[in-house]
Amino acid sequence: MRNFFYRLGQDILVYVRVLAAFIVFPFKLIFHIVAFPFRALYQFNQFLNTEPEERPIADVFSDLATDKNTREGLWEQVEALRMHLLRSALMLTLTVVAAFGFAQEAMAFLAEPVGGLQNLQAIQVTEEIGVFMRVSMSVGVALAFPYIAFEIWYFAAPGLKPREKKLGLVGIPLATLLFLTGVAFTFYALLPAALPFLGGFTEISQFWTAKEYFNFVTGIMFWIGLFFEFPLVIFVLTSMGLVKPQILAEQWRLAVVIIAILAAAITPTVDPVNMGLVMLPMILLYFISIGFSYIAYAGRKRNHAEIEENAQDEGAG
Repeated sequence: MRNFFYRLGQDILVYVRVLAAFIVFPFKLIFHIVAFPFRALYQFNQFLNTEPEERPIADVFSDLATDKNTREGLWEQVEALRMHLLRSALMLTLTVVAAFGFAQEAMAFLAEPVGGLQNLQAIQVTEEIGVFMRVSMSVGVALAFPYIAFEIWYFAAPGLKPREKKLGLVGIPLATLLFLTGVAFTFYALLPAALPFLGGFTEISQFWTAKEYFNFVTGIMFWIGLFFEFPLVIFVLTSMGLVKPQILAEQWRLAVVIIAILAAAITPTVDPVNMGLVMLPMILLYFISIGFSYIAYAGRKRNHAEIEENAQDEGAG
């Protein structure tokens, strides 16, 4: 009989616990939902303000052959990079698929400098679908650019100091704005000047194909938009102490040569006119980057001076 009442008590206790858990569950769920953004912000703030482990890169390479933990850490970094690349590829796929819905309108918009799509021709069977896919890819890259930039920052952030992490995070919307500014500059300023010149250079009748036209337009827009990031990249690298403005200013001739090589590589055609159209904004951006580098260098020196002054005050105290 005593065993019977003992088992009965145990069963009642289990039922009470289940009932209590059932009653409490909605309140716990609401609490976790409300607390989630605050916990996420707290963890993200901790992540931003965590100091990285100071270890010379030469020691890391020397320990790869002898230290098992170093090799495991390297493989962890490779796995993390793989996941960042995978997420970036998935986001790019989603944005490209989403761009299918308005690619036709984007094609019509990009064809405005030549009077619309009706002034372009398709001479290959698969040319129209190829152009459609290329424009969709270009729009998808523009849409996915902020997320891809965030993944790049998120991968590099654990090795950065708190100030560098915050600077890089703030740079993501600026990088997006600069990229779109480069794209807009190409479409509204560069193409209206370049296309009439290229189309009226001789008296030969112009019958541009859709493939060649969209390859030219999207290629120029992408590369110039990407190069518009250069001032921001130089600013960040100078703030991290990896670049000095004096070196950039001294090596401007070498930079012009490198820009000429890059312009020749990314220009869809081989004529010097198109190459010059790409080179001019790139050279201008390089000199703007030197100015940004001087600003970042001055800020870095001021920050180091404040740190040393605080350290001296603490030592004196």
